[in-house]
Amino acid sequence: MTVGSPKVRVPKDPVKKGDIVNIKTMIQHPMESGLRKDKDTGETVPAHYIVSVKAVYNDKPVLDAVWTGAIAKNPYLGFSLRAEKTGPVEVTWKDDKGQEFKASETITVG
Repeated sequence: MTVGSPKVRVPKDPVKKGDIVNIKTMIQHPMESGLRKDKDTGETVPAHYIVSVKAVYNDKPVLDAVWTGAIAKNPYLGFSLRAEKTGPVEVTWKDDKGQEFKASETITVG
């Protein structure tokens, strides 16, 4: 499985200052808990999952989540924030193997 390809989606059109906007994120990741057995070999599939997700908007933290292997494969995460000024929403995913994935999109306030 390909790991990575993180995506962040923000409103395409400009929003008004103070609007609550929905942010959608997704990443390709196997999210293996370390408890599943391979049906062909009977061997336990090693754990490999996202352990943290952080989001920053205009250099201010807006989300800091801790995840476990109980999250679904290719996880989707949506959250909301108040748009105060034009700027980037940067999301960082880290997994239990030390890999880090980042994606960013800009919210336009006008």
